[in-house]
Amino acid sequence: MIVIDHKGHRVNVSVFGEFTLADYREFEEVVNYKIKFEGPVDLFFDLTKMGTLTLDVAWEEVKFSRAHANDFNRVAVVTDSEWVTWSAWISQTFVNADVQVFDDAAAADEWLENEA
Repeated sequence: MIVIDHKGHRVNVSVFGEFTLADYREFEEVVNYKIKFEGPVDLFFDLTKMGTLTLDVAWEEVKFSRAHANDFNRVAVVTDSEWVTWSAWISQTFVNADVQVFDDAAAADEWLENEA
Protein backbone atom coordinates (compact mmCIF):
# COMPACT_ATOMS: atom_id res chain seq x y z
CA MET A 1 0.00 0.00 0.00
CA ILE A 2 1.15 3.49 -0.78
CA VAL A 3 0.27 6.82 0.84
CA ILE A 4 1.06 9.99 -1.12
CA ASP A 5 0.97 13.58 0.10
CA HIS A 6 2.11 16.58 -1.91
CA LYS A 7 2.40 20.29 -1.42
CA GLY A 8 4.50 22.91 -3.08
CA HIS A 9 7.35 21.35 -4.98
CA ARG A 10 7.46 18.23 -2.82
CA VAL A 11 5.92 14.77 -3.03
CA ASN A 12 5.93 12.57 0.10
CA VAL A 13 5.53 8.82 -0.34
CA SER A 14 5.18 6.16 2.36
CA VAL A 15 5.00 2.48 1.49
CA PHE A 16 3.44 -0.13 3.79
CA GLY A 17 3.81 -3.83 3.03
CA GLU A 18 4.18 -4.90 -0.58
CA PHE A 19 5.07 -2.17 -3.09
CA THR A 20 3.12 -3.10 -6.23
CA LEU A 21 3.09 -1.81 -9.78
CA ALA A 22 -0.36 -0.28 -9.17
CA ASP A 23 1.15 1.65 -6.24
CA TYR A 24 4.04 2.85 -8.37
CA ARG A 25 1.70 3.97 -11.13
CA GLU A 26 -0.23 6.03 -8.57
CA PHE A 27 3.07 7.68 -7.60
CA GLU A 28 3.91 8.34 -11.26
CA GLU A 29 0.55 10.00 -11.85
CA VAL A 30 1.04 12.45 -8.98
CA VAL A 31 4.64 13.25 -9.91
CA ASN A 32 3.82 13.72 -13.60
CA TYR A 33 1.05 16.16 -12.67
CA LYS A 34 3.33 18.12 -10.33
CA ILE A 35 6.13 18.29 -12.91
CA LYS A 36 3.78 19.37 -15.68
CA PHE A 37 2.26 22.25 -13.72
CA GLU A 38 4.97 23.19 -11.21
CA GLY A 39 8.31 22.06 -12.63
CA PRO A 40 10.97 19.95 -10.88
CA VAL A 41 10.03 18.42 -7.53
CA ASP A 42 11.64 17.10 -4.36
CA LEU A 43 10.79 13.54 -3.37
CA PHE A 44 10.56 12.06 0.11
CA PHE A 45 10.30 8.26 0.25
CA ASP A 46 9.64 6.59 3.61
CA LEU A 47 10.33 2.92 2.94
CA THR A 48 10.84 1.84 6.55
CA LYS A 49 7.55 -0.11 6.56
CA MET A 50 7.94 -1.56 3.07
CA GLY A 51 7.75 -5.34 3.07
CA THR A 52 8.55 -6.46 -0.45
CA LEU A 53 9.15 -4.86 -3.80
CA THR A 54 7.94 -6.61 -6.93
CA LEU A 55 10.33 -6.95 -9.87
CA ASP A 56 7.99 -5.01 -12.16
CA VAL A 57 8.17 -2.06 -9.74
CA ALA A 58 11.97 -2.11 -9.83
CA TRP A 59 11.93 -2.09 -13.64
CA GLU A 60 9.29 0.68 -13.78
CA GLU A 61 11.40 2.77 -11.38
CA VAL A 62 14.40 2.54 -13.70
CA LYS A 63 12.30 3.53 -16.73
CA PHE A 64 10.60 6.39 -14.87
CA SER A 65 13.91 7.73 -13.55
CA ARG A 66 15.47 7.70 -17.00
CA ALA A 67 12.43 9.45 -18.52
CA HIS A 68 12.55 12.17 -15.84
CA ALA A 69 16.30 12.62 -15.47
CA ASN A 70 16.02 16.40 -15.03
CA ASP A 71 12.70 16.63 -13.20
CA PHE A 72 13.86 16.09 -9.62
CA ASN A 73 15.80 18.47 -7.38
CA ARG A 74 16.40 16.36 -4.28
CA VAL A 75 15.39 12.85 -3.32
CA ALA A 76 15.35 11.71 0.32
CA VAL A 77 14.99 7.98 0.93
CA VAL A 78 14.32 6.73 4.46
CA THR A 79 15.15 3.06 4.95
CA ASP A 80 17.02 0.62 7.11
CA SER A 81 17.39 -1.87 4.24
CA GLU A 82 20.83 -2.26 2.73
CA TRP A 83 19.26 -3.44 -0.54
CA VAL A 84 17.06 -0.33 -0.80
CA THR A 85 20.07 1.86 0.01
CA TRP A 86 22.06 0.32 -2.84
CA SER A 87 19.05 0.69 -5.14
CA ALA A 88 18.81 4.40 -4.27
CA TRP A 89 22.47 4.95 -5.10
CA ILE A 90 22.08 3.11 -8.40
CA SER A 91 19.01 5.22 -9.24
CA GLN A 92 21.13 8.32 -8.78
CA THR A 93 22.98 7.40 -11.97
CA PHE A 94 19.76 7.98 -13.93
CA VAL A 95 18.75 11.36 -12.50
CA ASN A 96 20.40 14.74 -12.15
CA ALA A 97 19.31 15.15 -8.53
CA ASP A 98 20.86 15.10 -5.11
CA VAL A 99 19.88 11.70 -3.65
CA GLN A 100 20.42 11.07 0.07
CA VAL A 101 19.57 8.01 2.15
CA PHE A 102 18.54 8.41 5.79
CA ASP A 103 17.69 6.00 8.59
CA ASP A 104 15.52 8.64 10.27
CA ALA A 105 12.47 10.35 8.72
CA ALA A 106 12.93 13.53 10.75
CA ALA A 107 16.49 13.95 9.46
CA ALA A 108 15.32 13.43 5.87
CA ASP A 109 12.53 15.94 6.31
CA GLU A 110 14.92 18.47 7.83
CA TRP A 111 17.36 18.01 4.93
CA LEU A 112 14.61 18.69 2.40
CA GLU A 113 13.23 21.66 4.32
CA ASN A 114 16.59 23.31 5.02
CA GLU A 115 17.98 22.90 1.53
CA ALA A 116 15.01 24.61 -0.11
